[in-house]
Formats: sequence, C-alpha cells, structure tokens
Amino acid sequence: MKILGFIIVIACTFGGYLWAGGHMAPIVKAAPPEILIIMGCAIGAFIVANTTHTIKATLKNMNCLIKPEAHDKASYMELLSVMYMLFKLARTKGWLALESHIEDPENSELFKQFPGFSHNHHAITFVCDYLRIISLGNENPHEIEALMDEEIESLTHEKEHPAHAVQTMADGIPALGIVAAVLGVIKTMGSITEPPEILGKMIGGALVGTFLGVFLAYGFIGPLAGALKTRAESEVLYYRCMKVSIIAFLQGAAPQVAVEFARKFLPHHVQPGFLELEEKLNELPSPS
Repeated sequence: MKILGFIIVIACTFGGYLWAGGHMAPIVKAAPPEILIIMGCAIGAFIVANTTHTIKATLKNMNCLIKPEAHDKASYMELLSVMYMLFKLARTKGWLALESHIEDPENSELFKQFPGFSHNHHAITFVCDYLRIISLGNENPHEIEALMDEEIESLTHEKEHPAHAVQTMADGIPALGIVAAVLGVIKTMGSITEPPEILGKMIGGALVGTFLGVFLAYGFIGPLAGALKTRAESEVLYYRCMKVSIIAFLQGAAPQVAVEFARKFLPHHVQPGFLELEEKLNELPSPS
C-alpha cells in the first residue's frame, strides 16, 4: 500500500500538470542535476546530524514501506502463548523452575517451541530480565511496573529516533530546493545576453529546483518519516503487551487471565479472538 501511495503521488502530480497543458521536457532535462543538489545535500546533512546507530537503524527500517507493522496477529498469538507457558510454569512449580530458561534462553526448550519469539533477541532479553528480578524476590507489581515504564519510555525514544531524523531531513528539503533554484538563476544570469526564448527555458529549469524541493519533501520524505514512526510504534506495542501480562500475573491473575489482559490491550487488527486464543493455549504442552 505504501508503494501504491507513492505511485498515486507521482501520477496525480504529473498527470495534472500534463492535463493543464504542461510539457515534461523542461522538467526531465533539469531534474537530474537539481535532484543531485537537493538530495545529495539532504543526505549529507542527515549523515552529519545523526549517529552511526541512527543511520543504520533508519536503513534497516526502510522495510516499513513493504511491512508497515513489525508484528501481526500471528506474532501476538505466539507471544501470548509464550507468556502463558512461563506463567503456568511459575504457578505450578514456582519461580525457581524458570531459572534454567531465563538464564540460558538460547538453549531453552520452552522458548524453542516459539521460533518467532526466540529469534527476537531484544524481546526475549526484556522478558528474561524481569522474570529474573521477580525470581530473586522482588514481586512488588508497582515497582516492576515503574521500572518497565522507564525502560519502555527509553525504548520508545530509541525506536522513534529514525523517524524524527528523517522528518528533520524532510523539513529541510524545501530550503535545499531553493538553493538549487538560486544556483539555476545564477547560471541564467551568466547568460543574460541570450534571447528571451532561451532565457525563459533556463529560468524554467531553475524553478524546477523549488518544485522538486517541495515535491520530494511533502510527497515522499515526509510520508516516509510517518511510516517509520508507525513501524516504531508497532515495535514498542510488543513490549507493552509483555508488560501488561507480567503485571497482571504479579497482581495474582491466573496464567490464562494474565494473557487475556494482554490480549484485550492489543488493537483490534492484531488482536486474536478470545476463543481463538483459548483454543491455542489448550493445544500447548505442559511446560517443564
């Protein structure tokens, strides 16, 4: 859908221009050097303004154009199943029974049953760290929730930083379009003795820079920043779901009720149905 949106932007912009009687030749001729100036400066400024970590994270999350959300309904079904297994083991055999799983999650037979979750290093670390704290004797749900909130807030800032960085670049691109246009005017002034027909084409080419600056900023880079933010929010939602289930269990909820709290927390488009989740949980083997 994201790619379709970009296609619509291009089709409507240039389709309307041609419909109004415009000609593409001046734009096609002027566009390559203007784009080089605008996007080259924008990318250079982006590199200067951001850390290597942010640059890598931005490139990694470009798949937001193909996969807007990090986790789908099946992913949350798996997550809720993992949490249920952990809670059931803790309830039936005590917190110490979790020790072998949380201390060495890579070799845990429990986690290996859920490949999607077990390959998410940050998520499995998040769960294991808090279960470790609880198993060491801190079962105060308010203290654990406060600590989780602090970590999730820090995580949110980290995940959303690429979106902020790209939005900052988008905000600067119209000004860089003016830079490209001014350079085109300077070039035109150097040919002021040329006849009006030639000067008109040169001035038109210079104005392409202003057009491209606004077009690229609001038609492409700005929406890309929005897509990156949506992707980041979907990643953080995964951690919030884990938090809700852990806190509910700490407050005395039964394992199935604790994961039901987390299920109800989820947005409807990724929320498993009650009966669907119950059936899945009933199919799970007894944890050991």
